[in-house]
Amino acid sequence: MPPAATTNLGYTPPDGGWGWAVVFGAFISIGFSYAFPKSLTIYFKEIQMYFSVSYSEIAWVSSIMLASMYAGGPVSSILVNRYGCRTVVIIGGLMVGASMVAASFGTTIIHLYLLVGVIGGFGLSFNLQPSLTIIGKYFQVKRPMANGLAMAGSPVFLSTLAPLNQFLFDNFGWRGAFMILGAIVMNCCVAGALMRPVNMKTVQKHPVTASNGTTAKKSGSTENNANPEAGDLITETEQKQKIGGCADKLMDLSLFKHRGFIIYLIGNVVMFFGFFAPVVFLPSYAKGIGIDNYQAAFLLSIFAFVDMFARPGTGLIANTKWIRPRIQYFFSFSVAYNGVCHLLCPFLAVYLGYTGLVVYAVFFGVLMDLVGAQRFSSAVGLVTILECGPVLLGPPISGFLVDVFDDYKYMYWACGAMMLAPGIFLFIMNYFNYKQLDQETWVQILFQISQLLSQTFRIKNSDIFYLKDK
Repeated sequence: MPPAATTNLGYTPPDGGWGWAVVFGAFISIGFSYAFPKSLTIYFKEIQMYFSVSYSEIAWVSSIMLASMYAGGPVSSILVNRYGCRTVVIIGGLMVGASMVAASFGTTIIHLYLLVGVIGGFGLSFNLQPSLTIIGKYFQVKRPMANGLAMAGSPVFLSTLAPLNQFLFDNFGWRGAFMILGAIVMNCCVAGALMRPVNMKTVQKHPVTASNGTTAKKSGSTENNANPEAGDLITETEQKQKIGGCADKLMDLSLFKHRGFIIYLIGNVVMFFGFFAPVVFLPSYAKGIGIDNYQAAFLLSIFAFVDMFARPGTGLIANTKWIRPRIQYFFSFSVAYNGVCHLLCPFLAVYLGYTGLVVYAVFFGVLMDLVGAQRFSSAVGLVTILECGPVLLGPPISGFLVDVFDDYKYMYWACGAMMLAPGIFLFIMNYFNYKQLDQETWVQILFQISQLLSQTFRIKNSDIFYLKDK
């Protein structure tokens, strides 16, 4: 096994031991965070009938929950740096569990907005962020394996929660099911308890040397901080990958001067309007055309099963020597591909019935992960908040289309267009961006050559003048 690369952690991560228990805790926490908002859509049709609300009004429940989960990333990062991962995950589990139990007593749809949407969404954010962070503290050489095992919680939990929710609804109604789900999601507290801080006495430390040759103390060491889990214990690369980043990244506007980032941001903002709604309304769509409740719920499980096997395959393809240098093209293709799937969904449902929806779920699930929410973390919290706008508004706007036309096909067509258009936009703009970068590279090379020639010419002239003087 190759030695671990030096980082600014101030120690060498154990790469095992209790770290595998931490990975199991992250598996549970990440699984609930990503799967819970999608699995709750099983209850939407019945809750809509119970409160006599429109499709757009019921869609606000999931959109508020998703937007709160992403918007809570910066807050979660600050709390992790201050109180540590274990405390934040336990608090998040308590928030989600309590919100679901309280929502079971709700008398209006507004109660679900506040309890399930806002409180539950922020609770999921407190589960997600620390789980992604603490793996980097326990693993370095084996970090890809640890991250892969933890992220597998998303498809595993979705494939389980979808049929479970339908079973709970059939036997206890949506109120009783919400109460039971509140108890189930409390397992995030157990997952948080597994995320104990790294034992600084048992890991190998390597001091950080300052530029003047002296040894500098790390802010995250036990000598400087009572909480060994808090402080600057995360590498710079991980900080850029975190959802929201640290507090000092919240107002970093330098990325808005980067041409490639602006292209990426515009495509993402437009795409998010059409990304979540097809998944949110799929069970209701299936029930609306006369499909059995359990079969409708199983469509979400198909998403999860396909994602479970497609995730490593697409990851290997994306990292090949042919795709990796131009990964933006692969991403653009994935966005457009998902848009085409949405456009074809109504036709498949009409001509093939449930089989058509299964085909749609399979093909959509193949590349759904490449454009999923977990792929859209940015380097600054401000951008994450900007992306919350379409996450919040997308499902209600799509639900409004269902209210107006009383048909789901127009909603799927609109979402397909909202994803196909940015996919084409990203492909074209990335082409011109790569072309411009190549031109800039050649300009820089020619400039460096001219500088080298001018320096050489001056040196030769100075030698001639020196000989003449002699």
